This record gives sequence, C-alpha cells and structure tokens, in this order.
Amino acid sequence: MGVLNVTPDSFSDGGKWATTDAAISHGLALHSEGADLIDVGGESTRPGAVRVTPADEQSRIIPVITELARQGVVVSVDTLNSGTAEAAAAAGAAIINDVSGGLADPRMASVAADTGLTYVAMHWRGHAQKMDSLAAYGDVVAEVLAELSWRVDALTNAGVRRDKIVLDPGLGFAKLPAHNWQLLANLDAFDTLGLPVMVGASRKRFLAGVLAADAGIEARDLPTAVLSVLAAQAGAWAVRVHDVAATRTALNVLALVDSARMEP
Repeated sequence: MGVLNVTPDSFSDGGKWATTDAAISHGLALHSEGADLIDVGGESTRPGAVRVTPADEQSRIIPVITELARQGVVVSVDTLNSGTAEAAAAAGAAIINDVSGGLADPRMASVAADTGLTYVAMHWRGHAQKMDSLAAYGDVVAEVLAELSWRVDALTNAGVRRDKIVLDPGLGFAKLPAHNWQLLANLDAFDTLGLPVMVGASRKRFLAGVLAADAGIEARDLPTAVLSVLAAQAGAWAVRVHDVAATRTALNVLALVDSARMEP
C-alpha cells in the first residue's frame, strides 16, 4: 500500500503532494513502482496535528481518488470521517482505512456496512493532540489484541461483515518505541483474531532509534523495507509504505527465496 498524503503538513514528505495534479501524478508513480493499493489521505494524523474540516479534507482528496480510480488504480481512503468515507466510496475508493477503528466518528461503522468496502480498523486511543499521553500499557500485545477484538465486535454488531475487516496494530499511535518493537516482534499473536493484518511502520519516529542522530526522514526507508519483509513473513495482508520501490524490491527478494525453498 503506497502512501499518498494530500496535505500541507505531513511529517513524512512536507506537503510535496498537496495539490491535485501533484497528488495524482505521485499516486500513478507509486502504482507503477509496484504498489497494489494507493492510500489517499487529506488529514495529517502525526502527533500534535491539527484537525481539518471534512469539507477541506474532501476538497483535497476526492478529485485525486476520482482520477486514480478512473485510471484503474485500487484506492484506499485514509480518513476518520464517515462523510469523507462515503464521498470516497462514491468516487471509486475500494477500501476505507480508519486509524480510529470507528471510534472517532460513531457513524463510520454504518458507512462501512452500507458501502460494503474493505474496512481497515486500526488500534487507536485518541486524537493526535493527545495520543502520546495515552501510551500506557502493562502488556502492550495483550491489550492491543483485546482492544481490537472489542472493535471487531462493535463493527460486526453494526453490520460490517467480518470478512471485510482488516486490523492494524497502530504502530506509533499511543505507543512508545518499545511498544512498537514489541508489537512487531509478536505479529503472529494477531493470528488469534482470525483476520488480515496491515502493518504501517513506514518512516515513523521509532525507526529513528536505529539511525544516526542527524539522519533525515527518508533514511527511515531502509528499516521500513526490512520491517516490510518481516511483516510479510509473519503473514501480513499489506504493508503501508512511502517508498514503494524499495519495499517492492525487498518483497521480490523474499518471494524469490520462498520460491526457491519450495523447489525440489
């Protein structure tokens, strides 16, 4: 899943794709580099980010989704807002990627149910302005599993088909670096929920810990690619990344090794 931030304040790319034409061009480039899905978002969810209105969010992303879908790209809409999810579905989006798992907007579950789109529900404890203060766990793996299980129950009770739900452990969201590493080390624990899992580690703050202190954001692409391979080996449904080309190459290497292993 290639990340396409149509925002002026993204932590990862500094608003490079904030105009419609630039965003469409970048989305098509990510697709050509090997992204199976393009995740289009119009509101930054980085720590401390200021909320935008659904109207502003939609003005940023709906033209982009419309054109990408018209050109045959499978599009995911990255949104907390049910109205934006509805508009994106009408524009041709195939997936709703909700970092709040339906908690930010009580109407989101019904929209997911009514549209019948694949719905990615992330583990979430609060909005960007306060999420760092919510990173308190006794056993982060057990607690994230339990909280995601509760979200699955709530979503299915609201009419979302279980076979349309994908789970995301929410790396970096109300998580300290140690929590993120523990979740990554135990991705197989999510098998107990019986649902596909998406991993979104790309360029996040905790990756700075394996790099030189003066390393830039894009230096995090190498550890992201490594984690993408590890996630694939753990059975992840998708990895959400900024540098599609590097991750596609890493996953191609893994596929060749796996293929050779299966040969007689």
